[in-house]
Amino acid sequence: MNRTTQLRKLLTSPDTEFLLEAHNGLSARIVEEAGFRGIWASGLALSAQQAVRDNNELSWTQVVDQLEFMTDATRIPILLDGDTGYGDFNNMRRLVNKLERRRVAGVCIEDKLFPKTNSFIAGERQPLEEIPVFCGKIKAGKDSQQDADFCIVARVEALIAGWGMDEALKRAEAYHDAGADAILIHSKSTQAGEVLEFARHWDGRSPLVVVPTKYYSTPTEVFQQAGISLVIWANHMIRASIRAMQVTAANIHHTASLVESESRIATVAEIFRLQGAAELQAAEERYTNAGRKPASAIVLAASRGDGLDELTHNRPKVMIPVAGIPVLRHLVDNFKRQGINDICVVAGYEHESIDVQGVSLKLNEDWESTGELSSLDCALGQLGDNSVIIYGDVLFRPYILRNLLDSEADIVVTVDSSPALEAEGNTRDLAWCSQPDDRALFQQHVSLQQISRDPDWSEHPPEGRWIGMLRISGQGKNRLLDSLDHLRGASEFGRMGVPDLLNQLILDGHAPRVQYVTGHWLDINNLRDLERAGAFAARDAVED
Repeated sequence: MNRTTQLRKLLTSPDTEFLLEAHNGLSARIVEEAGFRGIWASGLALSAQQAVRDNNELSWTQVVDQLEFMTDATRIPILLDGDTGYGDFNNMRRLVNKLERRRVAGVCIEDKLFPKTNSFIAGERQPLEEIPVFCGKIKAGKDSQQDADFCIVARVEALIAGWGMDEALKRAEAYHDAGADAILIHSKSTQAGEVLEFARHWDGRSPLVVVPTKYYSTPTEVFQQAGISLVIWANHMIRASIRAMQVTAANIHHTASLVESESRIATVAEIFRLQGAAELQAAEERYTNAGRKPASAIVLAASRGDGLDELTHNRPKVMIPVAGIPVLRHLVDNFKRQGINDICVVAGYEHESIDVQGVSLKLNEDWESTGELSSLDCALGQLGDNSVIIYGDVLFRPYILRNLLDSEADIVVTVDSSPALEAEGNTRDLAWCSQPDDRALFQQHVSLQQISRDPDWSEHPPEGRWIGMLRISGQGKNRLLDSLDHLRGASEFGRMGVPDLLNQLILDGHAPRVQYVTGHWLDINNLRDLERAGAFAARDAVED
């Protein structure tokens, strides 16, 4: 049901209905969760939350912007306390137009002069709008609404201003004739006598609304018996929040501790719930990684790392800070950006010092005498049908991992074809491929032929260098496990690395697909690499 229709049904219900004040998206959601069928967007509360006076110091455009958050957070109707309509008839027309666009169900306007002052601040001295002028605002609002169920409530201030019951009734009748959908009769009396007398005289000509802020002790049954259509609890959410914040702030300041306050306030988890954090997580799974199978990662990080001297005296290479953040944290953050939350780290040297949240640890106790395949053996239980295997000293731009995950190949490796690699003289993991990198060819299909440290392995130079990252999916898992079993029979298995496994896959007829990149990654093997890594990570943070 449209929110406007919901509000109209509340106003015309044979029973007395109730609205509770809210002043932002969070309070509006709480009001809805409490079971209320409608919300009063109080002008006093909207102003108070910004610490400005209820004198139209909050502009009507700022009010409308806040209402958008409130309608986004809820499904029940909102009746706006629209003060005087924020100006003349033309302002009223624009206001109704803006409210309808933001799915606000109705507006209540009062017959005072713009800018208004709160009714409970010297209300008897406040002038009232001329009846014909105020009726013109009502007519302008009704003529401009597009939704027939949008409601305009006319608030009569004659009793507040001390003009008497006859004047209140005269004004209410004129506003009703001008097209108002309901009349709100306001009173500053601490007893309900005035509004009850008005209700008797009004005799149900149209829905009647009351705001018992001052006469709050009146039993609800009295309003029901008087035929009141709608009761508005007008400012209690903002007042409750102010008191709670004052008590909490004073307690924390007095004790210089959170111990006493923590059990009395909402948990952070409750904030997340009200914000809809769980829905966002579900949406991320559905849309951010749409079409992808759930993925996991295995990080091989058991060795100390040569060439980094005192930096690895009491920690493994993966815990060296780069741009103030451990290398492993950079890796984990990159995985999580791509929806990979199942991350296993195979540790060895100084494994106790690995302190990065979001990972599970497997220990290669023989890290000093074994190689990468022994570390991989320790984590085979974490190997899934869609897994990334990566060296622990690699930093890379996020797109490299994204493209790796998007590949349709069962086994895919990332090879850097940058010519600069030869100039650096690094012969680790040189890659020979079925074709060189042709950047002009879209979706080039290239397979790996060999990984070697020997630059003379073939008559032609290597096509690039494997960067220490591969992914298996589908049949790739079983093929990798089969090739690993073939290697286990070799006496030197304990010292073998991942390149040996990739070469065995090629011998077994399952050559990995090659994903070419040109730079945008680095590994950390020495102090010079570490210096470059700092600049790389800082630039990556800016680009993200």
